Amino acid sequence: MHFFGHLKTVMRHRRTVIGHAAKCGILWQGLRHDLSKYNPIEFLEGIKYYQGNRSPNEAERAEKGYSEAWMHHKGRNRHHFEYWTDYNPKTRSIMPIKMPIKYVKEMFCDRVAATKVYLDGDYHDSAALDYFLRGRAKFNMHPETAQLLEKLLTMLRDEGEEKTFRYIKSLTDY
Repeated sequence: MHFFGHLKTVMRHRRTVIGHAAKCGILWQGLRHDLSKYNPIEFLEGIKYYQGNRSPNEAERAEKGYSEAWMHHKGRNRHHFEYWTDYNPKTRSIMPIKMPIKYVKEMFCDRVAATKVYLDGDYHDSAALDYFLRGRAKFNMHPETAQLLEKLLTMLRDEGEEKTFRYIKSLTDY
């Protein structure tokens, strides 16, 4: 059950991202999206911690205090803001780096697809924004990246998918 449930969730998520990515003008990124989820490090943990209504990484994190699958995933997928951090020798700390637009576009597609998959019939256009605002992600992102993502998620809530995807497709690097 967990094997097929997890596989179905990953495949449904990727299909949804691919469709969104095509509308945003980044089809090639959509086709390559989250391929690392098929790597045994991520896939086997996904099966073990599968619940169907949230990311298995959250359950793994709750049990172990960290998620090995997530650490593998974020280091290989540039659409995650966590990928875009580096050591700053001046401050001697890890600092967020502003993400290139093409990855912000994919991050938007990823977040909207995830809310659609996990909320299923309860999805609404404000769901991804609500999740973003509830979380602490925007405090760990580069401020310009967080501002752009919030703007796009707000546009989705207020204007709907069609207009938002059209706008995202027109975006070029900062």
